[in-house]
Formats: sequence, C-alpha cells, structure tokens
Amino acid sequence: MYTDTNIRWGWLKAMYIYTIIGAGALGFGMIIAPDTMRSMLGWPAQDPIVFGICGSVYLAFGLLSILGLRSPVKFSPVLLLQLTYKLLWCIGVFLPLLFGGNLPPHAMVSAVIFATFIIGDLIAIPFSYVLGKEDAQGRV
Repeated sequence: MYTDTNIRWGWLKAMYIYTIIGAGALGFGMIIAPDTMRSMLGWPAQDPIVFGICGSVYLAFGLLSILGLRSPVKFSPVLLLQLTYKLLWCIGVFLPLLFGGNLPPHAMVSAVIFATFIIGDLIAIPFSYVLGKEDAQGRV
C-alpha cells in the first residue's frame, strides 16, 4: 500500500463513494427502469440501445468504485476515465449548446453534477502515480 503523504486518501475514498452512489445508482435505474428514470429526470425519449449503453457504463463505474474502496490508488484510473469523459462532455457538448442558445433545460443539472465530479476527481486523483512511471511497489 502507498504511504505517500501527497495522496489525499479521504478525497480518494470519498470520490469512490460518490461514484458508487451517483453513477452506480443512476446506471442501475437506467437499466432496470429506463422510463421511470427519464420521467424523473425530465429527459426526452431516447434510443433504448444508446440509453442502455449509457446506463451500463454508469453502473460499471459504480461497481468498479466498490473495488476502489479496497485499493484506492490501484483503481484510480477509474476516476481518471470518469474525469476525462465528463470534461470532454462539458467541452464538446455542453459548451457548444450553451453558447449556441440550444441548451435543453435538463442539461444544466447534468453540468452541475458533472462539475462536482470533475472538481472532486481533480483533487482526489494521485496523478503522480496514475501518470508516472512507477510500478505497483512505487519503484521507478
């Protein structure tokens, strides 16, 4: 286990818990009760295959985050992937819709939630380990 004091253990575990609750629960709901989830969240009707893929990905993030609670640094690439796709969505989807004046009402809620994940992941992810050249024992 890593003992480096630069790792924010509390933030790291908090982001896994947040992902389990947020993404895991959302994905689970999207798979087992898609119509209910769309209605509750004010989302328009969508292709069931694409909606199911999205729900499966969210649920996968939640399930992998359970493993992250046991091995926080080892599973931090899960948080890195989450950070990356949320940033890409904000830059490539949200901002063009916002500046183009075509932002649907439900998009703002998604953007705020994504922003909380982005900020939390930026604080929690031990980038020196995830992007570094060290092996599992911390050796270069």
